Formats: sequence, C-alpha cells, structure tokens
Amino acid sequence: MLTLAADIEVLARFGRALADPIRCRILLALRRAPAYPADLADTLEISRTRLSNHLACLRDCGLVVTVPHGRRTRYELADERLGHALDDLRAAVVAVEADKTCPDAEEKGCC
Repeated sequence: MLTLAADIEVLARFGRALADPIRCRILLALRRAPAYPADLADTLEISRTRLSNHLACLRDCGLVVTVPHGRRTRYELADERLGHALDDLRAAVVAVEADKTCPDAEEKGCC
C-alpha cells in the first residue's frame, strides 16, 4: 500500500512529465505504438538530441521504458494503463473546460 508521500511523488513525476509540450507529444505518440527514437524525432519534427533529452526525462519519471530490438532500442510506455490515463485525463480536462458551471466564471475568469 502506498503512503500519502508516495502517492504525491507518483503524481508529481506524472505532472513533471506532462509539464512540457514535447514530452506530452512523445507520450501521445507512444500511446499509439512503440517507436524508435529516429522515427519519433522525424514524426515530431524535433532534433534527435532534443528528443533524447526528453526521453531521458520520461525514463527518469518511470513513464517510458527501452526495449532492445536487435541493434536498435525501441521506446514504449512503461505500462499500457498510462495510455488509458492520458486519454482519461485529456477527456476530463476537456469536459471541465466545456462545463463552466461556476456562476462567476465570465466575470472572474476563474474557470
């Protein structure tokens, strides 16, 4: 059983990973299918060096893993549930944005 401190650390790691748009794009790409770094760099239109730095962060956060495949290394989500979590989180944020139930939202710009 996780403690509150462990729960907070897990969520903080996930938040750190999602804090950068490029890391979000990487996670969404890997949600669709595992990929090799060169292919990811081409797909995301970023340099391989920049991609490598972001992949290192995602590995450190425990969200992606490397899988040796011959002489190459493939990246994939560490757990398929992460893909579902990304979908659920995105859907929840979109739903909350669409549901401006706060009566002062327009006036305060808070919701």
